[in-house]
Amino acid sequence: MVKKKQNQETATPIMVDEDELSVTQEEDLTYKDLSDKLAKVRKDKDIIGYIIRNTTSATVDLQEPEKIVEYAIFSSQVLDSSQDISDIFELGAVSSVLIEGKESKALCMNIEGNKISIFMEKDADEADILKQISP
Repeated sequence: MVKKKQNQETATPIMVDEDELSVTQEEDLTYKDLSDKLAKVRKDKDIIGYIIRNTTSATVDLQEPEKIVEYAIFSSQVLDSSQDISDIFELGAVSSVLIEGKESKALCMNIEGNKISIFMEKDADEADILKQISP
């Protein structure tokens, strides 16, 4: 005799304060301005792509769109880990982090609540890119 298995899911209600999710007009303009700057930077042949996100929006532009999840996880972990390290050693706010690998590198930063990650080839000039993006 086959026993039937019953699956029961328990839903946990989540309370969200809409005011916390809303973006001010100034924050929206900052996001748009940064998105425009990233679109210009993206035209460089050494740029693999970028991710920009804030509390309500995200834009992803990558050469390999099938790897969006991997890039997004990497980006999030770099930004979170760098802030954790900064907190442990009392270094203050992290303005930017550069991660270099064998073939590529990533420049991650937080500008006015907008988390940005720019992925580039090893020989790209991250200092020039940082100047173009910074307010």
